[in-house]
Amino acid sequence: MRRRRFLTTAALGGATIVGASALGGLDADAAFAAEPSLDPAIAKSSFVEGRITGITGSVLEVAGSSGGHARVQMTNVTSVWKVRPTTAEVIEVGDGLYARGVPMPDGTVAADAVWVNIVNLDTTIRGIAKNRVHLAHGQHEVVGNILTDTGASYAGRGLTSDLSRLRIGQSAQVLGAWRPSDDSVDVVRISVGH
Repeated sequence: MRRRRFLTTAALGGATIVGASALGGLDADAAFAAEPSLDPAIAKSSFVEGRITGITGSVLEVAGSSGGHARVQMTNVTSVWKVRPTTAEVIEVGDGLYARGVPMPDGTVAADAVWVNIVNLDTTIRGIAKNRVHLAHGQHEVVGNILTDTGASYAGRGLTSDLSRLRIGQSAQVLGAWRPSDDSVDVVRISVGH
C-alpha cells in the first residue's frame, strides 16, 4: 500500500487536491496521534468518530458518541483500515469509525483516512490460549482474537511475532479492531512493559 496518496473530492469538482499524508499518517497508530502536523496549504482538518448508521453511495452517516451527527464522504483514494489496510467495501452499518479529512462547505468531511472499529485499550492479561487472550479493560472482560500477523512489543522494543513472553497479570496496551458481531477484539498489536 502506498504511503502517499492524494485526496480528490467530487464536492469541489476535483478542484481541491491535497496530499493525504499532509494531514498525518495513514497507519493504525495515526488514529491516536495527539496532533498531526498539517501542511500550511491546508487550513484545517476534521476528525469524526462514532457509529455508522447508514451508507448512501460513498457517503457514511455517522452518529457521534456525544450525540452529534456527521457525514463522511469516501473518495476513490480514501485510506481504509479495518484490522489491516483494505477498501471501503468492508465498511458496514453498525461499525464504529474514526475518520480524518477535509471539511467541505456543506459540512460533509471528505475523508483521507478512515479507521473502522479501531480500539486502543489499556488492559490486564487475565488468560492466554492458543488463538486468543483474555483481557480485563476496567470492569469489562474482553476476548482478544490472536491473528496470524498479531505482533507483540516488549518494553518498547520493536514488534515481534513471538507472543510467548505474555504473562497473566501483565498490563498490556492492545491496538486492534472491535468485532461488533461478538464484542471481541482482533488484536493487531499487544504491548507490555511500555
